[in-house]
Amino acid sequence: MQIKKMKTLGRIISRYKYPITIVLGIAIVGFVDENSFIRRWEYNYEIKDLRSEISKYNAQYERDSSRLGSLKNNPNAIKKVARERYFMKADDEDIFVLSDDNKNETEDEAAK
Repeated sequence: MQIKKMKTLGRIISRYKYPITIVLGIAIVGFVDENSFIRRWEYNYEIKDLRSEISKYNAQYERDSSRLGSLKNNPNAIKKVARERYFMKADDEDIFVLSDDNKNETEDEAAK
């Protein structure tokens, strides 16, 4: 019985060897191989994401470059940054820092 099945399988393989080879080749290249179509699609999506990231960073670079240019050329811009970020003041000024730390702590506790 087993020998008969083997002979039948051998005849089928010998008769359809080219279509079987083509189908197996396409399956290996299309799905199993390291350079398969599925991986190529994944790589295309990754490239698309990376290009959008590059454009975002290029826009940020342009923004920061223009800011740096204004800081180099305009002394009032330096004063503005110093006052806003570092709480620096002139001799005749007082600074009042308003904080909402208590509000953030209660929001964090409520989120837990």
